Amino acid sequence: MTRFLTGCLVCCLSACLASPLFAGSSLDSTLSSPGWISTALEQISAERMLADIRTLSGPTYKGRLTGSAEDEASATFVANRFSELRLNRSPALPPESRTNPLPQREWKQTASVPTRTIAEKPLLELVLSQQRLTLHGGSQFLPVLDSPSADIRGRVVFVGYGIVDPSQGIDDYAGQDVRNAIVLFLRGKPDSYATPVSHADKERLAKQHGAIGYLTATGPILSAYERRRGVTGTPSAYYSSTVSENQLPGAWISTETAEWILAQAASTDATLRGLQETLNRPSSRSMRTDAVAEMKWRSLVKTGTLFNIMSIIRGYAPNDDETVLVGAHRDHFGQQAGLLFAGADDNASGTAVLLEVARVFALAPAAPKRSVLFLSFSGEEQGLLGSRLYVDQPIVPLSNTIGMINVDHAGTGNGRLTVGVTGFEKTMAQRAGETAGLSDKLDVFGYFPGGDHVPFKEAGVPTVAVVSGGVHPHFHQPSDTVETVNPEILRSVARYVLTLTWQLANEP
Repeated sequence: MTRFLTGCLVCCLSACLASPLFAGSSLDSTLSSPGWISTALEQISAERMLADIRTLSGPTYKGRLTGSAEDEASATFVANRFSELRLNRSPALPPESRTNPLPQREWKQTASVPTRTIAEKPLLELVLSQQRLTLHGGSQFLPVLDSPSADIRGRVVFVGYGIVDPSQGIDDYAGQDVRNAIVLFLRGKPDSYATPVSHADKERLAKQHGAIGYLTATGPILSAYERRRGVTGTPSAYYSSTVSENQLPGAWISTETAEWILAQAASTDATLRGLQETLNRPSSRSMRTDAVAEMKWRSLVKTGTLFNIMSIIRGYAPNDDETVLVGAHRDHFGQQAGLLFAGADDNASGTAVLLEVARVFALAPAAPKRSVLFLSFSGEEQGLLGSRLYVDQPIVPLSNTIGMINVDHAGTGNGRLTVGVTGFEKTMAQRAGETAGLSDKLDVFGYFPGGDHVPFKEAGVPTVAVVSGGVHPHFHQPSDTVETVNPEILRSVARYVLTLTWQLANEP
């Protein structure tokens, strides 16, 4: 997807460093004292964050599809909030502190990107003899969001997980002629199969074997990761990120629908669960069904502009060249197939936490030892486009970025916090939890897959991913609205991110 990025910086850091606003300060920081963080934690407002989530996930921004006019409007909302922080210093502070400009500068970073929309009233029908089953959009099927337009009809052939790996004795297409057929493959891969396999790999193989389209579904046996994330059998909004020459029309169907299709397999009484148990050994198991699928929809592709929005609080000398980056993606899926994906938990919640932590830092009486860069990404849902753009063209050299904190899905769950750490000792993350009064709610792991911290990890920057723990039942669903957000969970995430940022910005 990075082939679409033609980013440009509105303001470069070298020019800003020459500005008097960025001159090295002899001001001793009071932020390194535990007294400041205790006071700052009390300033966190769940009500303010909830109001921001209500605004960003409301009808004005229409789901914040990357590259859309509504996404640009949400970028302006964030940029204005950053600017207000610099201008609205507290009158209660002494005059010398009120003139200290925190945050000291804002930037935007742009790139040309595709905007992809599935038009209203997509159709997926399953036909068997004289029986015709019209699937309900959203609950029973959803076109893959970067799927090409569809107007196809074909016999459904089940091809397991859709994997071909002769070195492991796996060929899910063995013995099946899928030319002019629509293949059905399960999402993911067997737990015992160590080689990574992407959806794009499966789509490419389907096309190479002559399929004209595909269906994909979650199997009834969930992996440990799927169980932890609360994956259900309902189809979700999803981009395959398949290169154009390998694309096929495709849809995610419900587990129940996949089971119905397999019940129509000729001369077999196999169930989807039984087939998945065989596949998980791993072993291939494919079959032709008597079901015929008809798929019709329009896929609209335009060119838009991605916006990353940034604001920095400058550290005081001699550590001002070292920076802590706090990020959260702002984009979601927009309006797809006649459904609005509002994206309250994903990730208006993380954006609200970002703005609230920036607000509290901006009201501090002095600067931290190290600089703190707050970054609102777009393009996360389309393959981490915004974070990859930043890593390619960083405002602060990555060698001077001592850590990246990524906040995503911060508003629902079981009240615990999931923290994924790479490049740091886990004790560092646990220490922040103790300071924030959240040690009994913290679950610290190693690498957390997926999210805008991944490009930073790949570039060698230590990362911490912060997600509210437990099941997120509205993940990538139209039901992800502000009414599902828990303000106490939101408060806990913001307290933790504030403490962790303070700790990294002020430790020796």
